[in-house]
Amino acid sequence: MKDELKDFIHYLVVEKGLAKNTIISYERDLKSYVKYLDTVEAINNLNDVQRVQIVHFLKMLKEQGKSSKTLARHIASIRAFHQFLLREKTVEQDPTVHLESPQQERTLPKVLNMQEVEILLDSPKAGDHYGLRDKAMLELLYATGIRVSELIGLKLGDVHLTMGFVRCIGKGNKERIIPIGKTAAQVLDRYLQEGRSHFVSKKYRDDALFLNHHGRGLTRQGFWKILKRLAMEAGIEKDLTPHTLRHSFATHLLENGADLRAVQEMLGHADISTTQIYTHVTKTRLKDVYSQFHPRA
Repeated sequence: MKDELKDFIHYLVVEKGLAKNTIISYERDLKSYVKYLDTVEAINNLNDVQRVQIVHFLKMLKEQGKSSKTLARHIASIRAFHQFLLREKTVEQDPTVHLESPQQERTLPKVLNMQEVEILLDSPKAGDHYGLRDKAMLELLYATGIRVSELIGLKLGDVHLTMGFVRCIGKGNKERIIPIGKTAAQVLDRYLQEGRSHFVSKKYRDDALFLNHHGRGLTRQGFWKILKRLAMEAGIEKDLTPHTLRHSFATHLLENGADLRAVQEMLGHADISTTQIYTHVTKTRLKDVYSQFHPRA
């Protein structure tokens, strides 16, 4: 079964061109699935898999406390895997045909208010190259709403300050051109002029926009550590994630009257229903303001 899984991952990389993180997610889910079939169900041929074994696997995950979102992701991975096997004529039937995904709870994304955003963006001290880099990253995230994976994937040639935009490659290798505001452009220009050269290493010669102290492109984990430290120094008690500034970017745009389609385009959402979650956030915030300040609330 490992060979079939290897072929499927190769298909995702070469033919589907999926993002690296998406492929890692597929591979992780399916490795646990194949291991379960082998060790628990004693199945070593994928043609022998029936719907009942998949249900047992999902039940095991649920008993382990996995969320409905995680279960739905596993089902999507398993379904895509078996459909691939059927197309390749590796198996004769697809056991996922009548498999239903669990109803997912749609949680509203956590966002910062304008004051909290200002405090966080001002927390990096631009007195050295580390502060210049960290401030440029935060300003760019809030100015464009790009994902952290897209931020660390930026190359020097992707930033066009005179034209006022950044080019990034999102999910499914789709290109987006996103405008940059004046403030972010100024901060980024200063980082490029005064800060980045301090990180450059003759050994690696990495053309990533944001570098770590070794001279290599910054990683997700590296950014996450920086964000947690800056949030702590700024005294922000909310549970920040690398997506927080992306959520705040979208919410604040819509609160100030931005068109939903335009926000969808900037975020790189394939389906506008994904962007519509932010309209629920703005309505919730309006209710909170009303309850707090209206004399008869």
